[in-house]
Amino acid sequence: MKNKMYEWTLHEARQALRDGQVTSVALTEAIFERIEAVEPKIDAFITLLKEEALESARAADAAFARGEDLGDLHGVPIAIKDNMCTTGIPTTCASKMLENFRPPYDGTVVAKLKAAGAVIVGKTNLDEFAMGSSTENSAFKVTRNPWNTDYVPGGSSGGSAASVSAGAAYASLGSDTGGSIRQPASLCGLVGLKPTYGLVSRYGLVAFASSLDQIGPFTKDVEDCAIMMNAIAGYDVKDGTSIQQEKPDYKAALIDDVKGLRIGLPKEFFGEGIAQEVKDAVHAAAKIYETLGATVEEVSIPNAGYALPIYYIIASSECSSNLARFDGVRYGFRAPEFEDFNDLFAKTRTQGFGEEVKRRIMLGTYALSSGYYDAYYNKAMKVRTLLKQDFDRAFESVDVLLTPTSPTVAFKIGEKTDNPLEMYMSDICTVPINIAGVPAMSLPCGFSEGLPIGMQLIGKHFDEKTILRAAYAYEQHTGYAQQRPSL
Repeated sequence: MKNKMYEWTLHEARQALRDGQVTSVALTEAIFERIEAVEPKIDAFITLLKEEALESARAADAAFARGEDLGDLHGVPIAIKDNMCTTGIPTTCASKMLENFRPPYDGTVVAKLKAAGAVIVGKTNLDEFAMGSSTENSAFKVTRNPWNTDYVPGGSSGGSAASVSAGAAYASLGSDTGGSIRQPASLCGLVGLKPTYGLVSRYGLVAFASSLDQIGPFTKDVEDCAIMMNAIAGYDVKDGTSIQQEKPDYKAALIDDVKGLRIGLPKEFFGEGIAQEVKDAVHAAAKIYETLGATVEEVSIPNAGYALPIYYIIASSECSSNLARFDGVRYGFRAPEFEDFNDLFAKTRTQGFGEEVKRRIMLGTYALSSGYYDAYYNKAMKVRTLLKQDFDRAFESVDVLLTPTSPTVAFKIGEKTDNPLEMYMSDICTVPINIAGVPAMSLPCGFSEGLPIGMQLIGKHFDEKTILRAAYAYEQHTGYAQQRPSL
């Protein structure tokens, strides 16, 4: 086991707790010492909860002393993206609009973590309302990549990714609308899973695009990912999109055996715009799978090229609808000076939202407007169905798909902020998965110029176990998961 407690994986921390080698209070204090050391360099957190975390840690230690064990997260420090509701604790969505919002309830995933005895150390930075690919769109700060602080950590869940990568939490939660878990996981050298749509409750997640959003974990390795999924997955009567089905044990999928597994390489994910070093790393991973007994074949997702325009029409349209509630009347920011309701509405939204959020609201409002609905939104929904059918056909001949996660490694802070279209291209490999609603995971598969490269494993609906199995077997035969930044 590693010498410094913050370097442990989640399951190493859990084992040390169970063996009596360390207390939850000691773990939590070690994490806050690490936060104090690295937070000035990476700015991963919006809100830190030291007193609340220590109180939870003391309660966890008391439960251990009574002989109680609530499970694999009992007493382990975890971070949460700041778009998930937490009772009495600011939930800002990194926006001036919600700067002082304190929800009166916990989101379901937060309640599940608390029930499992997890210690919540803070709320992490993000692109405002989860709209972005670099965590440069926050109203409060720019988060930096722990591997090189001149570079972005990815987005929108960049704070959650940076916190785990830097050792400031053992795991964290993010939300993924078009790649916002997988892309920062790739750029920060982590495991990040976007579950099947409907597997994890969205109750208490501040909505960006309701038909695309899904909550998932960031972890240092695949075993930790399975532990987090066991804690957060499952049916929730409070979420109308939650799917009622038997919940599997994801840890049971962690077997070092992929003999007979059929892996597909979608040719559309290796074309123009994907850096050569990224292609090489993913193809090298495919070779490793072949040596382990899996079969690899090329497949096709013919409509993948339409994924980006489909995504930005649908996501922006749903964003326009969801964010209409922020009007200066009910809750959130209100412009201090106004003449009448129309003036209040216009000034509140002008002053309360950042540029990227306003850009997407305008795009979505246009796509939904009379005379343009059929030409844009309705057509995008039809092509969405075609793309989903492409994935269904591909999975008739293979068990999982293997692709790059991000077209490039992390880019420099400020490099793409003046070119939104170039920034949107960062999601080219991830948005098709949200459109189809299938699960996908990113895990490390190499490095380029000292920055991590991630590969993406895509599975059938509700078949996270096969993704975890494939990821675990690959991880056992490479050393990428053990490498951490020297921050």
